[in-house]
Amino acid sequence: MLLCDGRVSRAGWATSRQPSPMSNWRRISLHSRFRELAPHLVPLDYTNNPDIRVPLTLIVTMPELKENPFRDRIVETFSEDGQGNLSFNDFVDMFSALCETSPRELKNIYAFKIYDYNRDNFICKEDLTKTLNKLTKGELTPEEVTLVCDKAIEEADLDGDSKLSFADFENMISKAPDFLSNFHIRI
Repeated sequence: MLLCDGRVSRAGWATSRQPSPMSNWRRISLHSRFRELAPHLVPLDYTNNPDIRVPLTLIVTMPELKENPFRDRIVETFSEDGQGNLSFNDFVDMFSALCETSPRELKNIYAFKIYDYNRDNFICKEDLTKTLNKLTKGELTPEEVTLVCDKAIEEADLDGDSKLSFADFENMISKAPDFLSNFHIRI
């Protein structure tokens, strides 16, 4: 739920974990992929242990993620424990939210969460610095990073509080049409 000041309420974040329905064959395919990551952990039948979690270190080795500079953040964002250990439902949520046909609104929510490193429901200068350093692989000087982050906040911060709310972020990415078309994982 979007609050009147542009923030997303905790209930809104919780409901964002309800991606669009996925076909049965796709869920079965995803379960096969999930099981391939850790056959020693993931059973075919969950009757005896329904809460199996695959660790981040195994999830990030998937071809869809291993070259992505945000792979750890993506997995952490979708893990219920926040540490990157994914249950099968977390795994399905990740692929559902990041698939090419996922609704723009859902992608916006998860993109915001991924870039909000300190999880305070704002993207501050420190969050932007981490994001930029990951994108550029440390090729910019600290001064260049500071300049880019300051300019990004200056241009996108609608309420002048020196950080980006969810509304600020949505407004900013609405001006970058390629952003969300590139924000996906192919299954």
